[in-house]
Amino acid sequence: MLMCKDLAVIASDYIDGELPVLQKMSVRMHLMMCRHCRTFIGNLRASTDLLQAHSSGQPDEELIRRIDERVAKALKEGPRNPTNRDPF
Repeated sequence: MLMCKDLAVIASDYIDGELPVLQKMSVRMHLMMCRHCRTFIGNLRASTDLLQAHSSGQPDEELIRRIDERVAKALKEGPRNPTNRDPF
């Protein structure tokens, strides 16, 4: 039987319709019995819909460039002292 913590791991795949048939049936059975997971799935679905509705679908090239630069710099410098944090 599917447990709540197991459902949380596969919830996005369930919403996206990417689960195999047997796993999808297991999720549906669990949702019939667990109101907390029904609420969780409903909230996740609403959040996904909201993000899709307000997303341009186009990546911000400048942001991607800055992220790439920071990752490259961090890899070059290696691990840093956790007390000397540099927030993004």
